[in-house]
Amino acid sequence: MSSTEFTARDGARLRIAESGPADAPVTAVLVHGWTLASGTWDGVVERLPGEVRALRFDLRGQGGSAPAEPGLATIERCADDLAELIESRVPSGRVLLAGHSMGGMTIMALAERHPELLGRVSGIALVGTSAGDLSAPDFRLSRPAAAVFNAGERLLRARLAASRGARVARGSRWLRPGIRWLLFGTRPQREHVAAAADWVASTHPASTASYRESLAVHERLTALERIAGIPTVILAGTRDRLTPVSHAQRIADALPEAELVLYPGAGHMLPMERADEVASRVASLLASAPSASA
Repeated sequence: MSSTEFTARDGARLRIAESGPADAPVTAVLVHGWTLASGTWDGVVERLPGEVRALRFDLRGQGGSAPAEPGLATIERCADDLAELIESRVPSGRVLLAGHSMGGMTIMALAERHPELLGRVSGIALVGTSAGDLSAPDFRLSRPAAAVFNAGERLLRARLAASRGARVARGSRWLRPGIRWLLFGTRPQREHVAAAADWVASTHPASTASYRESLAVHERLTALERIAGIPTVILAGTRDRLTPVSHAQRIADALPEAELVLYPGAGHMLPMERADEVASRVASLLASAPSASA
């Protein structure tokens, strides 16, 4: 795997990771979620067939990418970055899109903002994601407890939005208990929890807040109509606190030809918790993709 940078048209520097042959007939482009990094997909990519080309990038203000400029830490801007990356690094051939959490929402926004690219997309994997109704999640808590949690989150968001400080140092052990509860299902691996905590801590504070505002207004159920003819799998964990099964079912209802797969005991971090199964689903989409260039 090689790591390098991609510079968007507005000058933003985004870290990308690429593996597999450059002349592969189909390229899998995998997009990570809010406050995470492209490493979310490492376990999946390692399990894909050797002839598959895989391309990932760290979203603005996250992972190894440069901080997002004010007003640009949004799902819409992520969709534009994804479109630019495809046009630059995958100028021909078929594309498979896989998005986890906000990465799945980025794919929905891509369909909404750049429908001209969909003709090259031969498959889509929507993993632990949502088409909307994220302004006040219940976190699988009672209504009063969820209300308290959301009130605290709004206060923290306001403080982060006003922050001009640097990213928090990596290796933030104090985050791990909360990350384990919020993002993972039963019996997660310690190294997965530690990695997720590091990614959350390394996200620029103002970007964290701005992306959360974008998530709150993300309503793209109608955008799913644009991908209705593309083979799609919807994957969800039954213990997901951020985008619970009801969100996956709502997407499946809008895409009746898509396959909905639920993973008992898994949480929000399916690409890490169920890397074998997610890789298998992605590989199946790749295997069925036409090889002709668009």
